[in-house]
Amino acid sequence: MSELTLGALYGAVTLVVMFSGMPIAFALGVVATGFMYFFMPASSLDTVTQNVYEEMASITLLSIPLFIMKGAAIGKSPAGRDLYAAIHAWLHKVPGGLGIANVFACALFAAMAGSSPATCSAIGSAGIPEMRKRGYSPGFAAGIIAAGGTLGILLPPSITMILYAVAAEQSLGRLFLAGIGPGVLLVLLFAGYAVHRARKEYKMALEIYQRGGEKSASLHDEHFTLADKVEMLPRVLPFLVLLIGVMVALYGGFATPSETAGLGALLAMVLIAIVYRVWKPRDLAPILTSTIKESTMLLMIIGMSLFYSYVMSYLHISQSAASWVVGMHLSKWLLLAVILLMVVVLGFFLPPVSIILMTAPIILPPLKAAGFDLIWFGIVMTVVMEMGLIHPPVGLNIFVIKNIAPDIPLKDVIWGVVPFVVLMFVAVILLCIFPGIATGLPDMMMGAK
Repeated sequence: MSELTLGALYGAVTLVVMFSGMPIAFALGVVATGFMYFFMPASSLDTVTQNVYEEMASITLLSIPLFIMKGAAIGKSPAGRDLYAAIHAWLHKVPGGLGIANVFACALFAAMAGSSPATCSAIGSAGIPEMRKRGYSPGFAAGIIAAGGTLGILLPPSITMILYAVAAEQSLGRLFLAGIGPGVLLVLLFAGYAVHRARKEYKMALEIYQRGGEKSASLHDEHFTLADKVEMLPRVLPFLVLLIGVMVALYGGFATPSETAGLGALLAMVLIAIVYRVWKPRDLAPILTSTIKESTMLLMIIGMSLFYSYVMSYLHISQSAASWVVGMHLSKWLLLAVILLMVVVLGFFLPPVSIILMTAPIILPPLKAAGFDLIWFGIVMTVVMEMGLIHPPVGLNIFVIKNIAPDIPLKDVIWGVVPFVVLMFVAVILLCIFPGIATGLPDMMMGAK
């Protein structure tokens, strides 16, 4: 059987097994083991456990459960709501200030949690009811939280970037730094749209009221005295201590990413114990249970995805696919467009973790041969995968929003996220035109290599 036919069969069987409803980790493991049985030496089956273990024996992957614990400590305590309330108090006078407050809250929470669903859930559980109470349309409220939550995989520390650094064999520190500029860009784009949309909704509500209709809550003025605002500042200080502590340890060269993850988890646990009195076993149980469940699920997917990639490489499927792509002799930018389109399509069905681990052996060699900076591409790919988290039919954040706001129709949630998908596409274009948005900071702080 030719390598092309074998590759097509490998992909087709993978899709069939995944669409059967089997969990992703087990689907990948079953397909890899099946092809190992039929197309590799019989003795290979004796090394399945060893292969999975060796693929996961990376000190970088150790940081994942620790970052998850840090996110769970904040998400399962009142910390996320306090952060949101403080930012809202200072921005409520700005048109769309409540929407902007949620974007900033998502960005700050993402920089501490490293997880998109955790960010979406923690900020959305407080932010969506508050926005709706103040007259924001349900679709807009849902859309801004779903989009803001995606910052969890772009702003450091990002679990997705950790996996990309492992798959692409790139510096995790440089990758983390490269995510800051594009992250700020997306925050500004989202905030700008929030101002535009809030003004539009305010104008519509005012016209309805002037015609004798019901007075929308968005027309009511809300007041916070300076004393109220100052009183809320201490709520943000613990987060700044946590964020600054982690960043200084990582980028100051005092700790490796794995050690930094441990420091972040420890600081988060100390923070909630001191500030929120979360230290009793019954209070810690939800945090530890969530950490174990999410870590187990994620590490199972990682292990089986790496095993899946190992079988693909052994059968020369990934090498042949890469050679076929190179052999098409596409121009540099057309090659990038084709690969990003493939990532978008995969985003319909797969989470970012699986996309990275399944596609890296195929797409990275042609991109490197074409002269693309793999750090820069990692950021662009991450933004594209962010789109996958909120575009239908299987945008993960859409269903997180549906879970925390079940009374908002799914149709409204989907229409609410569409403008943010467009803004992410604009961000990708800007990164292609001005690559320094991503590469400038790591080059400046760590030196060009």
